[in-house]
Amino acid sequence: MAKIGDIDVGEFPLLLAPMEDVSDPPFRALCKEQGADVVYTEFISSEGLIRDAAKSVMKLDIYEKERPVGIQIFGANLDSMLKSVEIVEASGPDIIDINFGCPVKKVVSKGAGAGILKDIDLMVSLTEAMVKHTKLPVTVKTRLGWDHNSIRIVEVAERLQDVGCKAISIHGRTRAQMYKGHADWKPIAEVKNNPRMHIPVFGNGDVDSPERAKEMRDQYGLDGAMIGRASIGYPWFFKEVKHFFETGEHLPSPSIDERVIAARRHLQMAIDWKGEKLGVFETRRHYTNYFKGIPHFKEYRTKMVTSDHPEDVFAAFDEVQSAFAGFEFV
Repeated sequence: MAKIGDIDVGEFPLLLAPMEDVSDPPFRALCKEQGADVVYTEFISSEGLIRDAAKSVMKLDIYEKERPVGIQIFGANLDSMLKSVEIVEASGPDIIDINFGCPVKKVVSKGAGAGILKDIDLMVSLTEAMVKHTKLPVTVKTRLGWDHNSIRIVEVAERLQDVGCKAISIHGRTRAQMYKGHADWKPIAEVKNNPRMHIPVFGNGDVDSPERAKEMRDQYGLDGAMIGRASIGYPWFFKEVKHFFETGEHLPSPSIDERVIAARRHLQMAIDWKGEKLGVFETRRHYTNYFKGIPHFKEYRTKMVTSDHPEDVFAAFDEVQSAFAGFEFV
C-alpha cells in the first residue's frame, strides 16, 4: 500500500494530474466517481494567492467528496511560497503539492515550474522550507531534468525526500521536450530502485491505456500512476484501468447515453461553479474526447465549441444522443 504521509492511498493508486483549466472541481468530481484515488487542483500561482487574485483564490475550492485532495502551487520566491502555504493550509486540503514541472514559457521565465530545474539547490531549499512551514504532507511534481544533458533525477528525488517530501510524481520528459516525443520511464524506475528511497514514486507521462498503466506497475515497479491527458473528456479512464488490473479485460466503452449524461453534468457543474461564461468556455476542451469515435462529429463539435449559450450546447448534446442512439463505441 502506498502512503502519502499518514494518508493511505491504496495499492498502485491512480492520481488525477493537476492541469490548468482542466482539473477543476466539476472534472475532479467526475474522475473521483470513476475511481481516481487522489485528485489535484489546477496549479495555483503563489504570487496570485498572496495578491488575492480572484482566479487563483477560486482554485482553492475543494469539497469533501474529493478527498484525498491535493492543492498544487508554483512559484520561485521563498517568502511568497511560504505565505501561500498558509493560505492553502486554511482551505483544508489533505496534501500540498509543489509544481516543479510545468514547462510553459510564462511560468519557466519566472524561474518557477520546470524553470527551477536549472537550480536544484533552490528547488531543495524551497521544499525544505515549505515542509517546515506546514503540518500537511508536502509532495512534489517534477520532470526528469531541464534537458537531456542535465538529468539528475535520482539525486534530486533523494534530496527532496531527505528534506521531508512525502511523495514525488515524475513526468518522464525533460523541460526541453515539452510534450513532444515519448516519455522515458526508465529514469523514474531508477529513482524507485534507489535503495535509499522510501517515499512513493509515481510515474507520469504517456499513461494512455490500461496496458500502459499495467506496464508502469509491473515492468517499471512504480508506486502509482498520475493520469493527465488521457482523462480529459474521459473520466472513465480510471475505472477502465482498475478493471483491467483486476480482470485482464477491457470494460466496454461508455454508451452514448452515458457520455451525454456525463457531458451534461460536467457543463452544468462548471456553470454552477464558475458562472455561465467561463463554465461554457472552459468545458469545451473536453467534448472531442467525450464523443470520440462518432462519425462526422465535426458538425456537432462546432456547435458545442462556438456557442456562448449553454442552452445551445445542451441542445447539441441532445442532437448527438438522438442521432447516435445505439451507436457502439470501439
